[in-house]
Amino acid sequence: MFWTHPLDLHEIRSIIASKLGHKDLANCARVSKDWNNSFTPPLYNTVVLSEHGLSMESVEKNKHLIRHLGIQRSVYKKLSSTPARDKVVFNVMANSALTTLDLRSNSIRDNGAQALSEALKTNSTLTTLNVADNSIGPNGAQALAEALKTNSTLTTLYLGKCSIGDSGAQALSEALKTNSTLTTLDLLDNSIGDNGAQALSEALKTNSTLT
Repeated sequence: MFWTHPLDLHEIRSIIASKLGHKDLANCARVSKDWNNSFTPPLYNTVVLSEHGLSMESVEKNKHLIRHLGIQRSVYKKLSSTPARDKVVFNVMANSALTTLDLRSNSIRDNGAQALSEALKTNSTLTTLNVADNSIGPNGAQALAEALKTNSTLTTLYLGKCSIGDSGAQALSEALKTNSTLTTLDLLDNSIGDNGAQALSEALKTNSTLT
């Protein structure tokens, strides 16, 4: 009996790639040009930058393949200057594939939030952004709120433990009155008082997408 639609070598390699871990994928990608074409895309589909993982240079080179990116604190801290950190943010978001960006617990301050905000204003693929447990503060929350007024793809935003306070909550509330794509907003443990809670409550009266 003969197969009427036999798998080609690329399809076979793709099936194999789906079963391999990061280290094995990297080794397979080095075998030949054909193998590189088959094993590089899954290698960069989900990337977590750590001390012993892929380099930032490698990530920037293959950023068009990355859909899910996480950056651990140890790597982010090495980018000691704010301009360098902002450059990373713009570079990884300025592609047509990234859907998830995880920057939790990276000591990001309001300048970093401003960089994220600028990137979100033009990015059209990111659906999940996690910046929880960072020192974003009220100013950072206000910057992100401005981006939410125009961004039409982000559906999930984690802002827990970011010290946004009442003014940050109020800024986000204004954005929620016009944003129609965000479905999940995590504001856990942000020192939000009565004024911030009242503003959020008013926003929820008109917002129909948050669940």
